[in-house]
This record gives sequence, structure tokens and C-alpha cells, in this order.
Amino acid sequence: MIAGFEDKLACEGIVGDGCGGDRIFFIDANTLYAHDPLTNENIKLLDEVMDARAISKSACIITIECKSKSIRFDLSLLRRI
Repeated sequence: MIAGFEDKLACEGIVGDGCGGDRIFFIDANTLYAHDPLTNENIKLLDEVMDARAISKSACIITIECKSKSIRFDLSLLRRI
């Protein structure tokens, strides 16, 4: 669990892993956010993330496993792919 994000689907960006290093990516109220711990700001990335079950990040790609589909979001393009 990520401190402060226990009640949300969340994953951490690793410094040097591509995009979003040191940020926390989480889903709240069907929306994907990036949390910047330096500014304590939450940045909205993607709406309409329905029935999310899991979230993971590899390099610049966030993968969200939903009940009926998988969503891939490219942080370098800031859009769904």
C-alpha cells in the first residue's frame, strides 16, 4: 500500500523508469490522476475509467485492468492508446 492512498487503486512511478518518476498514479471516482508529492497536486489524466480492478505502470505506459477491458494510457503522449 502507498501511504495516503490505501483506499484507492494506485501505483508508483519509479525515478528513471521513463515518464512520471516519483509520482503516484491513482484512480478515484472513475478518473485517473497523477499525484505530485513535491507540490501535493493531483493532475487529472483520464475520465471514464469504469469498473477498474488493477493499475500498473511500466516506462511511460499506465495499464488499467477493468472488469470488461484493459485501458492503456501513454504518459508521453498524455492520451489513451
